[in-house]
Amino acid sequence: MVTSCVAGSQGLTGRRTVLPAPRPHTEGLSLWNLLSRNIGKDLSQISMPVALNEPLNVLQRLCEELEYSELLDKAASLDDPYERMVEIAAFAVSAYASTFSRAGNKPFNPLLGETFECTREDKGFKFLAEQVSHHPPISTCYAKSNNFTFWQDARVKTKFWGKSMEFQPLGSVHVLLPKTGDLYTWNKVTTCVHNLFSGQRWVDQYGELRITNGRITCKLTFAKASYWSAKRHEVVGAVFDEAGKPVRRLFGKWSESLYCGVPPSARCIWRAGNLPPNQERYYGFTRFAIELNELGPDANLLPPTDTRFRPDQRALEEGDLNTAETLKLQLESAQRDRRKRREELNIPYEPRWFSNQKDDTWEYNGKYWELRKHPGFANLQFESLW
Repeated sequence: MVTSCVAGSQGLTGRRTVLPAPRPHTEGLSLWNLLSRNIGKDLSQISMPVALNEPLNVLQRLCEELEYSELLDKAASLDDPYERMVEIAAFAVSAYASTFSRAGNKPFNPLLGETFECTREDKGFKFLAEQVSHHPPISTCYAKSNNFTFWQDARVKTKFWGKSMEFQPLGSVHVLLPKTGDLYTWNKVTTCVHNLFSGQRWVDQYGELRITNGRITCKLTFAKASYWSAKRHEVVGAVFDEAGKPVRRLFGKWSESLYCGVPPSARCIWRAGNLPPNQERYYGFTRFAIELNELGPDANLLPPTDTRFRPDQRALEEGDLNTAETLKLQLESAQRDRRKRREELNIPYEPRWFSNQKDDTWEYNGKYWELRKHPGFANLQFESLW
């Protein structure tokens, strides 16, 4: 029998445990009328009705990838480089777990200049994300703890194929472990949402995820589900040494768990936490996701660009679909006006917290947390987003 493993940390965080309102009813929404004109196109620049959204943002979804950050803490504590790679692999797989219950809705697209900050004393990290480009959409993020530094820039191409929608990610994920000096880099696999026009939408992940630290590698294959196969969500792979020889075998399901070894003696490296009660009424959110859009006691310290101040997303979270739709259209129109004005004045847009490097990657400039302390964002000028 495969040995059991410990689920992700689900201790009391002092944060909310339920959303303010359940998901509104969206009967009568005709997705087909909207999407049928755009088969095969990139949908990232097409405005979708707010009824398709969940009350979280792409920037917050990037933070969700740190839900199981304890795997990075564990990796930083290990002396064996192959065991460190096993933990990093589990962390890379864990980023997909929350999508299993989230096929019904999509996150809000961030406005240019929108930001999101997340400070988790319980997990020991600080996280910052910023929307640095609108066309093409690029979201970038940076997180730091005593044990790791995590960063990525996320670019996604979206394609509609009739009954399914495919999300093809570009860009890379990076994790630095300062105690060992290891820098891990990996790609993301393709996500596909099936059965768009029925109430039984389901999500699949497929492709090869390759992790390297410059010396050893890990290759994970996410199997593509098929209607005639009972195998869904399966991940298989291995850690390879410097000579390319496999030294650790990995297998599991991205929606459930990842094991190292060979059955029946394989050990569990990671297991997804249990979903909260009535999760289907609350967008399929995990406990971690429920906490992300909450405005805590330090809200007055946030910049006005923080996603949690975004009114259309807040209206949807509170169950007011009509207000959310009206506000979303207003925000998108105002964003187009700002872009037109910059083009007329020939003023290039400059992100505030991240800078574009020569290889077209994005790097955190180190200023956010220092400015948050002194002089504070209330004394700075920000472009009004809403």
